[in-house]
Amino acid sequence: MRLFTQEEANAALPDVRPLVERLVEDRRTLVALGNELEAVQALIGGNGGSLDPSRVGELQEAVAHAAAALAALVDDIQGLGAQVKDLDSGLVDFPARHPESGDTVLLCWQLGEPEVGYWHDLEAGFAGRKPLPF
Repeated sequence: MRLFTQEEANAALPDVRPLVERLVEDRRTLVALGNELEAVQALIGGNGGSLDPSRVGELQEAVAHAAAALAALVDDIQGLGAQVKDLDSGLVDFPARHPESGDTVLLCWQLGEPEVGYWHDLEAGFAGRKPLPF
């Protein structure tokens, strides 16, 4: 596991940010496709006999493709040393070492924030974010 300083995490943002932007957009696409698939399946299962059943297959393929693209983006982000915490909001953590306690903590960044400006303990999560510097 790579450990970041605040400066290193901020230096990684030009690589991480566009991936997270795509991640959030692809997640929205996946949710929309999943909702459409459920609706079409419900119609076919009910009185939607006039619907083309091949539409289900098309949607299933689209959902599988979108899920694979999403997984690839998560892998790319993790390959940079960051941890994806929330696909919908674009929440990402960077493991770090607390300078005083020496404990492993997480530097916290969310899509839309200009820089990595928060940290939290491993167990605290987003709700426990504290402003940097430590």
